[in-house]
Amino acid sequence: MYRYLFTLLLSVNFLPVFAQQQMHAGVLVIGGGTGGTAAGLQSARMGVRTIIAESSVWLGGMFSSAGVPAFDGNHHMPSGIWAEFRERVYKVYGGPGRVATGWVSNTLFEPHVGDSILKAMVSATPELKVLYGLEFKSVIKSRLQIKGAVFYNRFTKSTVTIYASQVIDATELGDAMGNAGIPFDVGMEANSITGENVNIPASNNIIQDITYAAILQDYGPAADCTLVKQPGYNPMEFDGCCNEFCSDPSKLTSNVTAKKMLEYGKLPNGKYMINWPGKGNDIYLNVISMNPEQREKELQKAKDKTLRFIYFLQTQFGFKNLGLANNEFPTTDRLPIIPYHREGRRLKGMARFTLLNIADPFNEKSPLYRTGISVGDYPIDHHHRENPDAPQHLGFYPIPSFNVPLGALIPKQYTGMIIAEKAISVSNVVNGTTRLQPCVMLTGQAAGALAALAVQQQKNASRVAVREVQGALLKSKAYIMPYYDVPPTHPFFTDIQKIGATGILKGTGQPNAWANRTWFYPDSTIGAATLAKDINEYTGLVFLSKNQIVTLGDIIRYISIYKQKNKKPGVSMENVVKKWAALELKNFEMNRSAKRFEIAVLLNKWLNPFDALPINHQGKLITSKTQ
Repeated sequence: MYRYLFTLLLSVNFLPVFAQQQMHAGVLVIGGGTGGTAAGLQSARMGVRTIIAESSVWLGGMFSSAGVPAFDGNHHMPSGIWAEFRERVYKVYGGPGRVATGWVSNTLFEPHVGDSILKAMVSATPELKVLYGLEFKSVIKSRLQIKGAVFYNRFTKSTVTIYASQVIDATELGDAMGNAGIPFDVGMEANSITGENVNIPASNNIIQDITYAAILQDYGPAADCTLVKQPGYNPMEFDGCCNEFCSDPSKLTSNVTAKKMLEYGKLPNGKYMINWPGKGNDIYLNVISMNPEQREKELQKAKDKTLRFIYFLQTQFGFKNLGLANNEFPTTDRLPIIPYHREGRRLKGMARFTLLNIADPFNEKSPLYRTGISVGDYPIDHHHRENPDAPQHLGFYPIPSFNVPLGALIPKQYTGMIIAEKAISVSNVVNGTTRLQPCVMLTGQAAGALAALAVQQQKNASRVAVREVQGALLKSKAYIMPYYDVPPTHPFFTDIQKIGATGILKGTGQPNAWANRTWFYPDSTIGAATLAKDINEYTGLVFLSKNQIVTLGDIIRYISIYKQKNKKPGVSMENVVKKWAALELKNFEMNRSAKRFEIAVLLNKWLNPFDALPINHQGKLITSKTQ
């Protein structure tokens, strides 16, 4: 019944659109996955006619179509479309406690719910059209300019050509970028290339393991849902998956019971996500360079392994009451629509985001943090157990939370295309954290903002001002700086985000297990010497104070002198007092030590360095020398 109703919906709502063989849009998003749907929503919400071309009949990609509905990371940094999506999940199930069902994540839900939420968001966005069943074939380009793409319509068996001012590659593996001939990397880079020093002596083409996940349903204690024994089944394939099935302690991947292993991905309504990384259903397959037919054949190996693992769970531990859910995916085998790809092509972009930029962002030669457009707090997490040729002991640094630079989304020479999803310009190591769902969703939102501005300004994406993209995201209550202690509900969130992105007030990073942090410390004070060091680059005016700790009077006098020097109206005490009261700031005393959030507000309201002083994609101020 589910499949019949969905097919009927497609025939009623979309066949008239498919009859048009040539279409035009301001922005074309290739792929309706996690990042692609967010990109389409943001672009359309900014008033640009946008089309998402999706090969399946679902939206959401890895967290819905791939059956991995467990959001990893950003639990304490909910912003932008990620926050909006999560609130809708809470509403469906009845609050945060109802979706903290498994121990892998704080937010777990049924895949079909994720798809339905995105479709509801799309339907409420007039400028956005989603075309389902469009299989990407090739880009349309003139020399180095991308002008659109050609698709095969699987429903009408026809070719669809879509022209657009800006194209976003939001495919799972960077297929559009690869087809366009845009330079990219695949696999691991040597330490000598990235400078990361993570025990990779030589570059290789090894990517992370993939997984064909599954969703199991509890059909009750009397049910026997045991699968037919798979060809080549050998339980020792899963030796070491848990402490109840391990022939040698050295093979144990996770010291948990079988029940604990199963509850790793426990979902609401008696369902379980089967996506076990340690001697479970991960598998090493590299299908990046294959065509769709070759991929389908190769990916059957991943499906078969997952079916063997399910049979293993049912027969080895007695979970025969758990069977493949029959109300999740519109597929004949009841497995997800697509596999879970952790890694594919990676753009060689205007900025390359490496582990060094994450580990010590405020002291790197290129201050990429100033150009941040999305945030993440998940640790570096790579899956390589199923490939014996992969390094098994990568040297990952402990990292704080981070922000992804805008230049990682933009090709160096090609125009008309922006990159989203997992194909952005990051090192192989950094892909291990930027690939997670919240970060991918927020990066997609940024790609949509960039594309919309490029269309509206009739510019190539590389010419759109960094600060304008960040400003559009801030209007959507999305983080550009990864400050754990300044949520979007903070009354001065935007002021702190903007001044934080200038580097005048810097954060403090803290590695913290599975939820890393960067603190702004809004209620703390700051030393005069520290502020003097960081503000001079923006103003060219030396900050002087008789106090060790910056006072409100110090800041106000500095602003007034700066304005007078630049022949702008000075800041009168009367105006400051009025503004202070209007902003609902409290305890105005010139000699009082200023709190960091107060300094951010004063600098942002009166000096406005964020908007007034542009930066390039390396995070450096644009002057006559950097133009």
